[in-house]
Amino acid sequence: MIFFESILAIMLGAVLLSAGARRIGVPYPVVLAVAGTALAFIPNAPELALDPELVLALFVAPILLDAAFDTSPRDLRRNWLSVGSLVVVAVGVTTVAVAAVARWLVPDLPWAAAVALGAIVAPPDAVAATAVLRRLRPPHRLLVILEGESLLNDATALLIYRLAVGAAVAGGFSPTSALPTFGLVVIGSIALGAFLGWALVRFLSAFKDPPSAIILQFITTFGVWILAERLHLSGIITIVVYAMVIARTAPARTSASLRIPSYAVWETTVFVLQTLAFVLIGLQLRPILANLSPREIGAFPVVALAVLATVIIVRLSWVMTYQAIAKLTRRATESVKTEGARTEGAKTDGAKDGTRPASTAGSDGLIIAWCGMRGIVTLAAAYALPGGFPHRDLILLCAFTVVVGTLLIQGLTLPLLLRRLSPRDDRPVEREFRMARKLALKAAIATIGDAPSEAALAVRREYDDMLAQTRDSDEFDTTQNQLRRDALAAARDKALELRGDGTIGDDAFHRLEEELDWLELGAAARTVE
Repeated sequence: MIFFESILAIMLGAVLLSAGARRIGVPYPVVLAVAGTALAFIPNAPELALDPELVLALFVAPILLDAAFDTSPRDLRRNWLSVGSLVVVAVGVTTVAVAAVARWLVPDLPWAAAVALGAIVAPPDAVAATAVLRRLRPPHRLLVILEGESLLNDATALLIYRLAVGAAVAGGFSPTSALPTFGLVVIGSIALGAFLGWALVRFLSAFKDPPSAIILQFITTFGVWILAERLHLSGIITIVVYAMVIARTAPARTSASLRIPSYAVWETTVFVLQTLAFVLIGLQLRPILANLSPREIGAFPVVALAVLATVIIVRLSWVMTYQAIAKLTRRATESVKTEGARTEGAKTDGAKDGTRPASTAGSDGLIIAWCGMRGIVTLAAAYALPGGFPHRDLILLCAFTVVVGTLLIQGLTLPLLLRRLSPRDDRPVEREFRMARKLALKAAIATIGDAPSEAALAVRREYDDMLAQTRDSDEFDTTQNQLRRDALAAARDKALELRGDGTIGDDAFHRLEEELDWLELGAAARTVE
């Protein structure tokens, strides 16, 4: 009962903290990080522990699938250079820099353990960044880059992490054998993820009952991860590819009655897992701090703060270096185009070829550089280190310091930076939404044709009204929907009255309530976020 009561208290506290964070405009991961830290200093706090081998599968697999499912391959292709520089170069440079700093401060730290520490703190997490950015409506291109980076850099960092942990356990590392293995793991993981996505989406589409189908979604998610690990492939890459495949194929095979509760359950699950990750790591800090020797009490915090500073400085340095190189490249390209246009007697227009002004690109770079908050992957990877790993307590303390430090320093100041720079946005999502909505409604009207029945005429009038009111604004509503919502409100009041005076029982009331809920959902105003 103590364990159960502790879980209930943790979740209640997380919900209250999250609600308070949204009310005051602070990203909820920041509040959870602070709460997790506070648990380390609470006397007699409950001791909750998980098997380290379970942590990555439990925390990372569903959260990564949820993020990958919403990722747009088209937008990633359009921003592949920016995303690639962050996923490969930034992660690699951060890993090396952190390992070097850790080794300099702790000479007896093995290189394999130092590299593992670097890989643990290297990948930023977009949850906190997008929690801030989406509320402030930043340029869509920034969200695409940050979400793409967060999705793919986990794979890069955790592949390095696995190699480093294996080398530390085995007592050595051989590049000649590791690099070919690395390549085979990547190729095999991509192939496995694509095949499982193609196969399992057909299997899952056979289940129409929402509870059964949603449970199977989680079972297959964990099953994909476990199978990849059993085959000595990358669970991260396999899950990412698997999620992208089902995201492209599942919508045509899934009904709205399943999709709506499924999205709600996944959103809730991701929140619960993020909460538990921060809390569990916070609870691990208390025994670590209690067992530190006097020498370690003075040395370990210095190492952790040095790693935090390295992580922030390296990201700032690399992103601004990349921006400078990109600026020089754009200028050289524009110069060549200008010379060619002069030769042909034509004029060039910088805006015509899609080149953004240098000032805008520079502000984008600064915002991206400051969105380097670490999160659940860093916590889960640190916690997943096997028992007896060299300097495991130090690595865990460094990981938690980096997560809390980046969330507090960067997460709380990011809104001020965004307001200060005010980056421009041409709102591509809104434009595409309006275009798609018009075409979809025209297709719907075309299926009705000139059918003479009263029902067909009523449906045609409704869709014509929706099409006529599709305008250049963030909210799409119709007069009919407004009338439907008023009518539904009256119907709901009447249902409550009938149950209240005993005319109908609860079973009949809930059946009517469900029907009114679906009608209300169909009459809701649409808002572009």
